[in-house]
Amino acid sequence: MTESCEYHLDLIVGYGAVPVIVPRVAGVHTLLHSFEPIHGVLLCEGEDIDPSLYEDEETNLSKEELEEIRQLHASDTAIDKEKDTIELALAKHCLERNIPYLGICRGSQVLNVACGGTLYQDIGKELSKNFPPEKKVVHMDYDNYDGHRHVVNIVEETPLHQWFEESLQDNMEIRVNSYHHQGVKRLAQRFKPMAYAPDGLVEGFYDPDAYNPEEGKFIMGLQFHPERMRKANSDEFDYPGCTAAYKEFVKAVVAYQKKLNIIKRVPTSLKLDKELEQKRNVIVRSFSLARNLYEGGDNNRQLKESDLKPGAEFLESNIALSVQQENRLKQMGATVRNASSYMERLKMNEEREKLARAVMGKMTIEQLSDLNLFYHMMGQISSDMLEKKQLQNVSTIML
Repeated sequence: MTESCEYHLDLIVGYGAVPVIVPRVAGVHTLLHSFEPIHGVLLCEGEDIDPSLYEDEETNLSKEELEEIRQLHASDTAIDKEKDTIELALAKHCLERNIPYLGICRGSQVLNVACGGTLYQDIGKELSKNFPPEKKVVHMDYDNYDGHRHVVNIVEETPLHQWFEESLQDNMEIRVNSYHHQGVKRLAQRFKPMAYAPDGLVEGFYDPDAYNPEEGKFIMGLQFHPERMRKANSDEFDYPGCTAAYKEFVKAVVAYQKKLNIIKRVPTSLKLDKELEQKRNVIVRSFSLARNLYEGGDNNRQLKESDLKPGAEFLESNIALSVQQENRLKQMGATVRNASSYMERLKMNEEREKLARAVMGKMTIEQLSDLNLFYHMMGQISSDMLEKKQLQNVSTIML
């Protein structure tokens, strides 16, 4: 285990979460369901992502440049397809279910790619080559690996602005560490930038529609490593806000877990208050006396009418409800029997389906993903409401 991994785990545990490490072994991507329930995912550093997973256009890098990149960043350019498959599957799983996700360095790139964004295969060759030497940003310094810093500009009214606010001056700048030769090229549409390097590279982004840690919402990517932004030979952080991403992420994880438990919790019994319990007992007693009267004949003539009335009223109310339901069914039957009107509506629905398919056929993968996530969320809300109403109906029947 690397020192950086220990930093991640220390912060996660320190804020109250229990991490489970997904091993990088062949076939794990087919067994991710074994880790359920997943309450949050943290993805951090690693090798370059396979360019074939995000480049939808020909690269403008020559063979000579690609070879130069491979030689200069040999440890990073060794593609690990299994790792790509595992981490993209985890990211998409989080996006589909709104599970809290924090991506650091490579983890932020995985998140962007999972949502249809692209990456620079090499910042120096693609982004910085048109900058004069004095304006180029050094994103990786092997000779000063842990001590290297470069400036980023924080975007106002974003989580990073909130976390580092007391350390920001009028220029909205902080200095961050940097270990990457790749980075976000085209940011996926759903995300909002939180920080830029002077050369325009996005150094942090999040989904503003999926950010509310108190409600279990957290989808974010940071290109820099806040867990390693520490003073030389010390555990003291460069800024007080360095640990905020982990703190808020864990807060979201805990909230998501609680929300999931509430949704999945099935009550073992319904507890009635004293008044309802008394009413239920009266109805049960009424039915019991009526049964005894039926079975015992004249031996139970001493029963009062008031003893049998609660049961009779309960039956009448349920019969009335049944009649209403029957009437609704008859109305539905009449509608269906009106074949002309029914077929006309069916034909209209088919036309709408064709139009929808034509429109969605022109949508990008990212747009379709957003649409799918929206309807998944609405389906989850509908399921929650249905469960609550079913429980209410059970309570009504118990009366």
